[in-house]
Amino acid sequence: MPVRIAAILLASIAYVLGTHWLMTRVGGSPWNVVGVLSPMLVAIAIGAWRSGQRMLGAIAALAVAGLCTQAITGVVVSPPMLYLAQHAGIHLFLAAGFGSTLRAGRTPLITTLAARVHREFTPARLRYTRQVTIAWTIYFVAMAAVSLALFAFAPFDTWALFANLLTPIALVLMFAAEYGLRYRLHPEFERTSMADAIRSYMHGDKAPARDPRA
Repeated sequence: MPVRIAAILLASIAYVLGTHWLMTRVGGSPWNVVGVLSPMLVAIAIGAWRSGQRMLGAIAALAVAGLCTQAITGVVVSPPMLYLAQHAGIHLFLAAGFGSTLRAGRTPLITTLAARVHREFTPARLRYTRQVTIAWTIYFVAMAAVSLALFAFAPFDTWALFANLLTPIALVLMFAAEYGLRYRLHPEFERTSMADAIRSYMHGDKAPARDPRA
């Protein structure tokens, strides 16, 4: 497992650095857009398909096919606008996904994921996981808003720095802050890893969570 995690980490760092280089240093080839956007879209397609979200997986796969088609045919599409659409669009999509589970009668997404990992659920845990779902929704909206503001009012290189380098750092800090807060407020929570959380999402169709409100 450590070797696998290290390989994933190195691949992620290489992708982030390669994406930033393609966006800011290489001439405007239509294949640059394919190189920047396709890896993430492929990852979304595979993850969505394996978790049972077939429609999302198909949309991501079609987006990859569309990018390759525009590169082959030489159709001129503004790369910066595509980069913005990818970065802000993913964050808005995640905000909508998290936020939609906060509606009356729905189980908050973090509550559902936590119920697949933790054996027992108390009313305090239910309230906490709902609050974490709200926090992630706000985070994704804020990241999309900052992305749009920087793209509109700052040089493109500044936006690219935020999108490619600062966004992953902010994501890690968000996870770390929530992890520390969780065990400070609820030390009775069983200790889990990020791998546990990822598995609970990726295999949700194979291991449905019980309703923690029951």
